[in-house]
Parts: sequence; C-alpha cells; structure tokens
Amino acid sequence: MEIHILYIVFGFKRTKNKKAEDKIMKKIEGSPKNLKQLLQNTKYSIHYYQREYMWQTKQIEELIDDLTSEFLDYYKEGDLRIAVQDYGAYFMGSIVLAGRENAIIDGQQRFSSLTLLLIYLNNRLKRIGQSYNMIRTMIFSESFGSKSFNINVDSRYACMNAVYNDLEFDLTDAQESEKNLYNRYQDIVENFPDEITDDMLLHFCDWLAEKVFFIEIVATTEQDAHKIFVTMNDRGLSLTSTEMLKGYILSEIPNDTIREKSNAIWKEQVLKLKSIDDKGDEIFIKSWLRSQYAETIRETKAGAVNKDFDIIGGPFHKWVREEKEKLGLLSSTDYEEFIRKFLRFSEIYIHIRSAENKFNPDLKYIFYNAKLGFTLQTQMLMASICYSDSWNIINEKLIIVSRFIDYMIISRVTSYRSVDYSTIKNYVFNVTKSIRRLDINELKKVLKIYADELNFNPFEVVGSFGLNNFTKKYIKHILARITGYLEEKMDVASNYCNYIDMDTKNPFEIEHIITDHYERFANDYTDQEDFRRWRNNIGGLLLLHKSINASLSDSLYDYKLKTYCSNEGNIYTESLGETAYQNNPRFIRFIKDNNLSFIPYSEFGKKEISERAKLVAELMNLIWNLDMFVD
Repeated sequence: MEIHILYIVFGFKRTKNKKAEDKIMKKIEGSPKNLKQLLQNTKYSIHYYQREYMWQTKQIEELIDDLTSEFLDYYKEGDLRIAVQDYGAYFMGSIVLAGRENAIIDGQQRFSSLTLLLIYLNNRLKRIGQSYNMIRTMIFSESFGSKSFNINVDSRYACMNAVYNDLEFDLTDAQESEKNLYNRYQDIVENFPDEITDDMLLHFCDWLAEKVFFIEIVATTEQDAHKIFVTMNDRGLSLTSTEMLKGYILSEIPNDTIREKSNAIWKEQVLKLKSIDDKGDEIFIKSWLRSQYAETIRETKAGAVNKDFDIIGGPFHKWVREEKEKLGLLSSTDYEEFIRKFLRFSEIYIHIRSAENKFNPDLKYIFYNAKLGFTLQTQMLMASICYSDSWNIINEKLIIVSRFIDYMIISRVTSYRSVDYSTIKNYVFNVTKSIRRLDINELKKVLKIYADELNFNPFEVVGSFGLNNFTKKYIKHILARITGYLEEKMDVASNYCNYIDMDTKNPFEIEHIITDHYERFANDYTDQEDFRRWRNNIGGLLLLHKSINASLSDSLYDYKLKTYCSNEGNIYTESLGETAYQNNPRFIRFIKDNNLSFIPYSEFGKKEISERAKLVAELMNLIWNLDMFVD
C-alpha cells in the first residue's frame, strides 16, 4: 500500500494578528517516516506527567497480530531479503514530538511497545546465532561515550535492561510502568506467531524497520505540540473505528427522532465501555462482531489473506459497511435493530468484564480464565448468546462456556501446549462458530464433543508436569485452585484470590518441598538433571507466602514440615503432617467419600513426590471434569 500525506490546517484559536498565527504554524512540521528513520540512533524523552506505560495484554496481542498478519500477506516462501523492498507498507498513525529533547507528546505507548518487540527480535536472533546491528541501534544508541535506550526514561532502565539481556526482573517493588513493560514483553514472547520461522525472521525485521510508517509531527515548542495534539482530537481528525461505525449506522436511519435517540444511546454506552478501558469501546465491538458474525479467518500459512476475523481486528467500520448483508442490514429498521443489539451486547460485555475483574462465586470460571490472561474469552462467551435471551439464560450460558474454557486451558497447558493468542485463535474461532446462538442443551452437546477431543487425563500428565518458565503461572493457578477447592470442602471460604494476587507486599509463591541442594541428595538421584526434574514436579510443590518461602529456602523437610502444619500454612500444606488427620472429621470424611490418597509424610523424596503427584491428579479430576456438559 502507498503512504499518502494528508495536509491538515490545524484549527488553532485565532491570535490577535495573522503574523503571530503564521509564526506558530511555521513551527509545525509533518512528514511520513518509517520506524528505522524514527528510532535509529535517535533519543526520545517522556515528560514526568506522561511517563506511565499502560498497555495491557490485549493491546499487545492486537499489535503483534496486526503486524505479523500484514507481513505474512506479502511474504512468499523462498523470498530473498531483497524482495522485502517491494512489500506493502503499514501505517501506524501519527506521533507528536516537541522541542530539542524530542519529547513524545502523543505516541509513547506504541513506541514503547515497538521497542519491546525489537528487543524480542534481537534476543531471538541472538539465540539462533544471528545478529542485526540495525535492530540494536533502534533499541539503544551511544552518546558521549555512554549507551542508553532510545526511549530514555531513567526509572525504566533496570526493567528494560533486564528484558534486553533476557534476565528475570523482580516485580515486587516495581513501579506500574516497569510491571507493565516486563509483563508485555512476556506477552510478546508468548504471542509471537510460530508462522514466522527462524529462516524468515530477518525478512520480518527488514519489513518492520523499513515498511512500518508513522506521520511524524514536530513542533518547536512543547506548548505548540500540545495544541496540535488537542486540536487533532477536538476536530475529529483522527476518528476511531467506533466513531466511524456510529456515523455509518446513523446515516442509514432516516427518522430524525430515532436517529437522535440512537446517537444518545450509543454515546452513553461508549462512555460506560471506556470507563472499563481507554479503548473499551473498540475492544467490545471487535469481540462482539467476531462472536456473532465472523464467518472466516486467515489460514495459518505464509501468503494467506486476511478474512472476517482478521479484518474486524482492524478498521471494523469498513468491514460492517462491506459485509452489511452478512449482518442483516437490509433496511433502515435493521440499522435501528443494530443499535439495540449494540446496547444489549455491550451490557453483556460489561457484565463479563466485571466478572473478570472482581471475583463473583456465580461466575468464578470467568475470573479464573481472566487471571490466566486468556484474552479471547469475551468473544467465546458472547458467541452462544441470543439477543432475545433473558439474563438467567445468559448467565447459565456464561457458566457453561467459561467452564469449557477453563477445562480447555488446563488440558492444553498440562501437555505443554500453548494457549497464547496467535497459537489458539483459529481453534477458538472454530469453537465460536460452532456454538453461535445455540440453546443450552445444544450448547452442552457441542462443547462436550470439543472437550472429549482434548483427551484430558490428569493421571497421564502429572507425572511429567513440572515447573519451568512456561508452566510457572499455570502451576501456581492449579495449586491455588486445589487449595481453594479443599478450603471450600472444609466449609472455609476459598482463599484463591489471595493465592494468585501478586500486588501485595507479601504475595504467595511456589514453594519447593525439597530444598535446592543437590549435594545433600546426590545418592537418591541419577544426576543433577534428574534431581531438578523430580524437585520441580507438581507433586513436590506448594503455595506459601513469599517471606515464609524465603525463610525456608535452605531448610530440610523435617524443619519445613513444622511451618507447613502451623498457621503459616494452609489445608494443602497441612496435609503433609499428622495434625491434619487428627480431630478433623470433615477432612477425613471428604477423603473417604472421594477415595483420595491423602497421607502424612515424615520424610520426602522420589516416592513421596510420585504419591503426591497422584493425589494432585485425583484432585484435578474432581475440579476439571465433564460433568456439567452432561444432562
């Protein structure tokens, strides 16, 4: 695609004389520049009042999906790198800069996110024994003998240095921007598509650097830069897809009264959606259109073209206009109905997001799935819902679908299969289509078929399921669910929310029952790798407060057991000791009723880890099963 420059007369408030106004306008420059031209050996500052980096997983997923899908539209197997010069370009909007310091007034979220992507590409190239100097000079550069990141914010240095060097970064006392930057880098690692293989990685780097464009708008002073930014937004020069969609829908409603009422409804709902997220309106509409109307999706191969699902992820207002028949938009009354559906489904979306953000016992599976960062959940949840459904039916459908998602996630991750956006979006799309607007009985039947195909058997996976970088958050989730489940069975409120909350000063962490000292146990294991594998098995793991975990790190089992069985532990840790089985008839009855292999241990090694792993499988079988899909 070509880059066209749109020359805009910025509507500043008239000054007292034309000369003064002309003086301001002369300070403004705008030109298209690719990412290499913008970032290579160029420093940018971010003023203190704009320093927070706020992007969440959803925004990163969409950025990665948009960029990689666009690249794959052009790439053909066997292409040399020189062929990239003929690939199409991708336009990412404007960036507004001010002053000699190159202060970013508008665009820092995108620039910071693209820097994280460049770091990922650089690290991946290093791992496969390749290098690309241009990428490095877009990330950091040297000035007066000192190297620093091109997006130069002192408070971010430690975090950015950690991700650049592929190191762990302690988030305990980190600032919000640091947490978001580090977590979004992990999102990129998880979501970068496998379709872009190592042998085409340099092609993608070339395309990203040379073919991704911004309109750079530069003002001499920061004051003028802010005027430009405000004017662009006030004058509607950068209308969103939501605004464009509203304009199109309203234009097809001839009745003035109905049109004005529809406009008021739309505006009110958009404000509600934006109160959830700055781009909540766009995120909702994409999820809604995908859930209810998308019929096709891009094939997972190079050279494939974008289809319904992918196009909706971009300028969805164009897709609605071009696919109006698919949406049943045939007469003016259909457009009025579209507004009513927008209102209804946006309320359902807000309901879902509330359940994602705050634990609701009636919709707890939605909360669980959200805590694992499964961002395709809203699309799947809205798929089965009909416009005419009552709230009782809606909630029942939400429970059924969210439980399926919960089951799907655990079945995949325990077999070391990813559930990240790029890996699973095609599968999710197929499920979405299959359950669209089904009644409850049919919904259960269809999801039962999909669940059966997952072939999940906890007894087959726990023996080899252990802690690593991929499984860490899932193992913590499983342990939290198991412990919370036991608490519920003991008529104690589940502490799940506390187990997975990382924003407290003393969060829960995964505790290894066996201390990390191979030399103490060398006679029991084949070698150090054998020791590591057994030690990290889920049967040898618990949840404890960080401070307690740290205090026990070098201790042997008999000393640890005292803490496990004290008020510092929980029902799952306590079950390792004798006290849990004394004067606890409810616990004993629960064990017998479910034929569970709970027993106390005076020592802990290979045999005990195996037995404990079997117990984990038994508990997982109670928590994750297909009972609810059977009438």
